[in-house]
Amino acid sequence: MEDLRNKYLELVSGAADEAVLEELRVQAVGKKGEISLKMRELGKMTPEERQVMGPKLNALKDEINSALAAKKAALADAALDARLKTEWLDVTLPSRTRRQGSIHPISQVTEEVTAIFADMGFAVAEGPQIETDWYNFDALNIPGHHPARAEMDTFYTHRAEGDNRPPHVLRTHTSPVQIRTMEKTGAPIRIICPGRVYRADYDQTHTPMFHQVEGLALGKDISMANLKWVLEEFFSAFFGTHVETRFRASHFPFTEPSAEVDIQCSWEDGQVKVGEGNDWLEVLGSGMVHPKVLEAGGIDPNEYQGFAFGIGIDRLAMLKYGIPDLRAFFDSDLRWLRHYGFASLDQPTLHGGLAR
Repeated sequence: MEDLRNKYLELVSGAADEAVLEELRVQAVGKKGEISLKMRELGKMTPEERQVMGPKLNALKDEINSALAAKKAALADAALDARLKTEWLDVTLPSRTRRQGSIHPISQVTEEVTAIFADMGFAVAEGPQIETDWYNFDALNIPGHHPARAEMDTFYTHRAEGDNRPPHVLRTHTSPVQIRTMEKTGAPIRIICPGRVYRADYDQTHTPMFHQVEGLALGKDISMANLKWVLEEFFSAFFGTHVETRFRASHFPFTEPSAEVDIQCSWEDGQVKVGEGNDWLEVLGSGMVHPKVLEAGGIDPNEYQGFAFGIGIDRLAMLKYGIPDLRAFFDSDLRWLRHYGFASLDQPTLHGGLAR
């Protein structure tokens, strides 16, 4: 027994590779191995002999198996060491650059819009996203029968039975911020109101939640000519090229007169190019603030007048950066954001474009 043990321990210790080690395993503890054959002889022994030989053979088998496993691990470590000596990594090489995060196009465009209007003297005003229907509709001269006040168009907050507070809505535009600012500061005013707004609509060009920026300028001698200049200056700065505008008569409850504003563009292969060509693209609504809206904000319409406008930030981003579907802003994965996103150091200049 001791000779058998010494024999295989010596052979295992001297094995040069895993192939030799496997041969030794078969010879020692395989089905027809020497130790396995010895164990089969236990059946021919007396009970007393089995009590002596059984534990010794099992211990020998376990010892040989342990030696085989240890030698196999040692051979693997030696192979790895040999491989590492033939391979090397230059740790002084610069790593692959990968942005850890990016700014969403909506946030980027909001910053660009804010910077451009700031250059023209417009401050930023903000307000709550849940509004009373007075601020969202009544103060803006929107009558009770107007379709925008229907539940199919506007999200109303839940009211428990017996709750007699005024109805509240998710604001459908940022115009309520204009009323709140008029109440708070009076005239003159020059502000923009960027923020989230909500409407019950969903398709390629509409989503239940989107982003809007509205502008308001009040003074004693402000006119539509001032409105046209401001918008042309904004579009030219935002798109980085001179952009002509065209006003078309329209109707909004909160402005009088009212105008839809188109910008000059061309269409080539389904792509729109702003600032060139003979075509026009409608982009926003505007007009002179209605006297009733001024009165609702505590401003005397006999002393002050001014203009207001509103445009979708999401739509501006689509036009400038070639994003085809409005819904992509909200339901796309990180690959989309890596394609359209902006690095944290991309900052808008006051005259359009990005500065690093």
